[in-house]
Amino acid sequence: MKSSFLTRPFYFLWTTQTAANAADVLYIMALTVLVLNQTESLISAAFMPLMRSGAQMLSGLIAPLLLNRFKLPALLLLSQTGQFLLFVGLAVYLQLTGKDAVFVLVFALVFAMSFLDGWTVPARNALVPRLVAHEQGLLKANSLISVSDQVVQFAGWGLSGVIVALLGPSPTLLVTAVVYGLAAAFTLGVKEPAEAHLEQQLTDAAPDDSIAAAPASRWHTLTEGWKIIWQMPRLRLLTFMDIIDMLGGSVWVGAFTLAFVQTALGQGEEWWGFINAAYFAGTVGGGLLVLAISRAIGSSLLAAMLIGMAGYGILTAIYALNTQPFIALILVLLMGPFAELSVINRRTLIQRSVDKGVLPKVLSAQASLLNLVFCISLLVMAALAEWLGIVNLYLLAAVLTLLALGVGLIGRQAFRNESAPGARM
Repeated sequence: MKSSFLTRPFYFLWTTQTAANAADVLYIMALTVLVLNQTESLISAAFMPLMRSGAQMLSGLIAPLLLNRFKLPALLLLSQTGQFLLFVGLAVYLQLTGKDAVFVLVFALVFAMSFLDGWTVPARNALVPRLVAHEQGLLKANSLISVSDQVVQFAGWGLSGVIVALLGPSPTLLVTAVVYGLAAAFTLGVKEPAEAHLEQQLTDAAPDDSIAAAPASRWHTLTEGWKIIWQMPRLRLLTFMDIIDMLGGSVWVGAFTLAFVQTALGQGEEWWGFINAAYFAGTVGGGLLVLAISRAIGSSLLAAMLIGMAGYGILTAIYALNTQPFIALILVLLMGPFAELSVINRRTLIQRSVDKGVLPKVLSAQASLLNLVFCISLLVMAALAEWLGIVNLYLLAAVLTLLALGVGLIGRQAFRNESAPGARM
């Protein structure tokens, strides 16, 4: 039964994205160490993740034009192959130049790779409903992808640090190039079913109707996803909940968690590592839990999402008020399953709420919006941490999650009155 739900192309998609995520972790770690060692500048090292986020946000804004012109597997292959070739060029350049490398060129290559990566997640999440055979398969597929994402984050940063320490930054970049190459190769196995091609052809034909209408068509393509989000009550509600939740989600960024460990728990950096490890372990366990109970969840996606948000918000509030390190570990471990219950079911609800033909544009619009919200949240939370204190900052994050929960409870009528065009598999 499992094989009838999750198709062979889905497993290729799952594999290529896992490999690509692992390569991302490896190269970010190696480049950060390399830049820090050669420039001895924290600003230069911190500039890279900021530039990556900016490139991905810009890419998400123009992604609808590409999503309208190319089939999703072709776009995914273009992204992965382009990143592989750019990264090979980067790795070879750094090997040849060593300490004489011009970091303006290095950052330019990183920007180009991040730009190509900007449409990967929307394309992946839009492909998933096309590569599963049943509604239950969709929840299973999202759970598997979430588990692999968290495993890469959980194990990847620790293992990449060991690999960089053993091999050095430059050889690690060559290893990363091999992983990128594998990711690009596995993408060749991602094939859409025949009915998905027919849906895509309807949207592909629109820009070619007349040359005179081309500018208007491009504008329509760029804004279509945003308009659908605004016009559909269900999507508007889910996106608004995502925005509220994202505003508080930035408190789990490293600098905030370290400040909390030192100030509220009275511990050193080693406990910062323990807290991060426990949180990621909890999210991996949460993804596996959702996978195991997907049959029990059935069509009760909204209820499962709201339960996840309620548990996560309450545990975050308790975590903020707690001062015992071991209890803090238990709390963040318990947060993971609730967080995954919320995130996976929300993603599945979004995928089921939109016709598969326009889903990529909706997801790219959401990705751009949430990237912007996250950047704003980082700046706002940093300012509030100075004013409110770190404990109150975590309480604020809990309040924001519970506020998003309240919005979902108040607006749940949208899920009863509005049919889901993408629900039929």
